[in-house]
Amino acid sequence: MSADQRRPSVSTVMHVRCPDRLPEESYRQVLEQLSELSPVVQALPPTAALVELKGALPYYGVDASRLGEVLRIRTLSRLGVDVRIGIGPSIAVAATASAQVPQPGGVLAIAPDQVAQWLGPLPVDALHGIGPRQAAMLRDYGIHCVGLLAAVPPATVQRLLGGRAGRTAAERARGIDPRPVAPRALPITASVRYRFDEHTLDGAAVRAALLQLVVELGTRLRNRGQAARALTLTLTFAGNSSWEKTRRLGAPSGHEDDLRATAYQLIDAAALQRGRLTGLALKGEDLVDAERVARQLSLEDTREDRLAAEDAIDRVRDKFGPQVIGPAAVFRRAS
Repeated sequence: MSADQRRPSVSTVMHVRCPDRLPEESYRQVLEQLSELSPVVQALPPTAALVELKGALPYYGVDASRLGEVLRIRTLSRLGVDVRIGIGPSIAVAATASAQVPQPGGVLAIAPDQVAQWLGPLPVDALHGIGPRQAAMLRDYGIHCVGLLAAVPPATVQRLLGGRAGRTAAERARGIDPRPVAPRALPITASVRYRFDEHTLDGAAVRAALLQLVVELGTRLRNRGQAARALTLTLTFAGNSSWEKTRRLGAPSGHEDDLRATAYQLIDAAALQRGRLTGLALKGEDLVDAERVARQLSLEDTREDRLAAEDAIDRVRDKFGPQVIGPAAVFRRAS
């Protein structure tokens, strides 16, 4: 990957293809993983998405191919979903590349100076945006590969395919696609999960696992600048039975104190006695922009001190990683 691709002024687009017929909830979770890499994410329902990486590359200090591998590892390990990832200097190149990745998944990155060489040998119907009828018409005129399409004068392609369609096809054959990635609103939910290594009846272990989920969810919401209006807790038991309950917060929040209080109310409502738990899931519902949440001035020094400490802890996690600091109960369980 050339140094030019890492410069913020150069567009670097990631096109992500999820498996066909992926459930909507799983698709939303993939979008959440994308939003952790870059704030510029465009959903392409039902199973694809675009990510603009030009701002993310200097932040992470790695090339785009490495970010693609990180994303694939995260979706596989966290969601059990493999994805096909194409990366290029434009939407058309990235989408063409992702379609060339064999199933079930992988990463294919095309540098700007490799676009013409890489596109040239591809069948004309492999170019993103060329439909079956257009490809058949081009082949009738001896244009079998993208390189030949790029060599034909644009005016000729326009006569063959029509004005706008021909102009678009001629540009994309040359790797030109001026469309920007148009960010859409982040998913209206955010989910975190914990699976026990064995069936557990230990109330302290369950509460520690729930506290870990609170920390993960709160960190994710604050990083995305969002606040949750409600929380949903799902408990999974041996035998695949489950229990689920939703409770609204007093005010939208992404702070761990508020999330923890509501999460503990939910686990208390479950009235666990002898249920053998296999997993927990905590979901932030009805998410809103944190900047739009009115902050109630408080005369309680304890809460203000906790919020100040939370901000400091977030900075430590950003610098050294999410596992270096957290509630003592979580670390005692891990040890």
